[in-house]
Amino acid sequence: MQRLMKLTVLSLVAIGFAAGCNERDPKEQSSVPPRVAEAPSTVVVPDQVKGKWKAVQIQVADKNARLRKVYTVKIGSDFKLPGSDLTLKVETFLPHFVMEGTTLTSQSNDLVNPAAQLVIREKGKEIYKGWLFSLYPTTHAFQHPQYGFTLVDYQPAS
Repeated sequence: MQRLMKLTVLSLVAIGFAAGCNERDPKEQSSVPPRVAEAPSTVVVPDQVKGKWKAVQIQVADKNARLRKVYTVKIGSDFKLPGSDLTLKVETFLPHFVMEGTTLTSQSNDLVNPAAQLVIREKGKEIYKGWLFSLYPTTHAFQHPQYGFTLVDYQPAS
């Protein structure tokens, strides 16, 4: 009986220790890039953000020509990438991107974690719909054989 009690106590200590080792330091969590849900999600632009931003600047890297150029793309407008069959559209800009369950929204209008929802079409066919994060440019990055895209700046509405 005493042996069973010792075994139980040791098992509980081991489980507690293992659980404690999996906890993250709060400082460490702040450097973890945002995760976008694989499941269908809803984008909600809060009133404090609506109409406050007019455009974003996206750096386009042409891998073949080894050139980088920054383009200003108005939110909600199509932009034809010069010299290509690509059209970019910034559907949404969230200055403080957060994910709450399956809802993607902005916690404030402050530039804490800027993100732009981008749609890319090639010859009219949608080939990408996802997010560009200025703080995490490689997170969920779109892979195109010739072009790379990075969110580099944002323009407030006048």
